[in-house]
Amino acid sequence: MTSVRSVGGLLLLAALAWPASWQLHKIRQFRQQSLAPFVPSPHAVVEKMLEAAAIKPGETVYDLGCGDGRILITAVRKYRARGVCVELSPDLVRKTREEIRRLGLEDRIQVIEGNLLDADLRQADVVTLYLLTSSNEILKPKLESSLRRGARVVSHDFIIPGWEAVRVEKVQASGRTHTIYVYTMPPKKH
Repeated sequence: MTSVRSVGGLLLLAALAWPASWQLHKIRQFRQQSLAPFVPSPHAVVEKMLEAAAIKPGETVYDLGCGDGRILITAVRKYRARGVCVELSPDLVRKTREEIRRLGLEDRIQVIEGNLLDADLRQADVVTLYLLTSSNEILKPKLESSLRRGARVVSHDFIIPGWEAVRVEKVQASGRTHTIYVYTMPPKKH
């Protein structure tokens, strides 16, 4: 079985033989598709993430790499929030839209099929993540430039390098301990 790292290395080596614009396109395409695999957060973790974020009614929660939409569905139903789901996989987008429609939440949750690196986050009060630490590092400049003061970022199991969590929670689920990191955006530097 080939690892993601070795596939990335092979892709990079193959790309060196092609023109620069093609190289950049292929490297970016690989990075977009490998920010994290789809691994659903257990429901106990979802509950703890949303509780730790201190979501208020009417706030807008973004889930970047939303998978099956379970975080936003819970945020909307339990906290009366609004949700924006960003997911790259067309199959997961379709399934998530079907579930949102089945639950009658189409007016509360928007599902965007696309790369989370291209998402407009300016309206987010809370952003939830279940990405790898390396993916969080890639996403960090976008969060810093897009989120307003006081917005919260909640990450399941993986830190955002260089940021200091304002809250760290542990929860037992699926036979292991999960860690939840909550960050609050400081004022923007001018």
